[in-house]
Amino acid sequence: MKLKQLVDKVKDKGNFADLKAYIKFCDEYLNYISDNLQAIIVSQNENHYQFYQYKKEGNFQITRPVNSNLMYGTNEFMKVSKEFLRILRTIKTINKKDDAVRNILNNVTYTIQQTIGATLDGLPAGKSNTARKLNGDLFELFIRLIIQEMGISCRSGVVQVPVIIKGEKAFDMNYQHDLIVEKGTDIKMIGSIKTSSKDRIDKIFIDKFLYNKLTEKATPHIAIFLNDVQRKNAKQENRYGINSTFLPGHFKGYTVKLNPLDGVYYCDIRPNMQTEDILKDHIKTFDNLLIEDIWQFL
Repeated sequence: MKLKQLVDKVKDKGNFADLKAYIKFCDEYLNYISDNLQAIIVSQNENHYQFYQYKKEGNFQITRPVNSNLMYGTNEFMKVSKEFLRILRTIKTINKKDDAVRNILNNVTYTIQQTIGATLDGLPAGKSNTARKLNGDLFELFIRLIIQEMGISCRSGVVQVPVIIKGEKAFDMNYQHDLIVEKGTDIKMIGSIKTSSKDRIDKIFIDKFLYNKLTEKATPHIAIFLNDVQRKNAKQENRYGINSTFLPGHFKGYTVKLNPLDGVYYCDIRPNMQTEDILKDHIKTFDNLLIEDIWQFL
């Protein structure tokens, strides 16, 4: 398969109707890059990040940073992708202390989504907004499909929040959410699903505050992110590295002074999220949501 075919496929969201379609696409991309890259560029400041450079058919464009500690290769992905589906379907009975299981849940999710993002990096220059929107939409759908595979009903959509004045409903406010987990007519959890927290973290905290204030309930609000890194390019030296797009000060400020989120999950978690006070108590890897936390919300 050529890069143009992969790009054409990922541009049509109808090609990603279920988890098997996501897995198939990832397999096709991994097979493509195994023999069709101009170069693999190693990040200068964090060496486990790599950038793929396409050949002429991709205009020699360079992809987003990929964490080689999380990204599977072709042969390994073929094995773990089958295990991924089995784990999701039997997740209530798995060994919660099995690190191999946790790694599969986290790393397969990361690998699949990064193949979509890296493919979109092959779009012509000037199409970055299109790529960003497609990548985000497909990540949202991907996470919902994962949760549904576990037997949990969820959706995206609008929630109508009645505003009560003097004991009577005065009007409704509409809230659009990426993830709504319901049990019957009762909303058990609301989630934001984004590829990164860049330019979004403030709104997620404020959404929780406003929603719970308006409804006079304590509905759990969570956030799911793929990563928080972007390419730092020093062209004059031809040196590539990565920058963090996470704002720890904002996160800590909102957590302490506004309201903490009920869970924040990353596939590619930054080192300071695991060591700094406040961050380490509120941010976890994605596997923790699937294995433990989501069941508590229900």
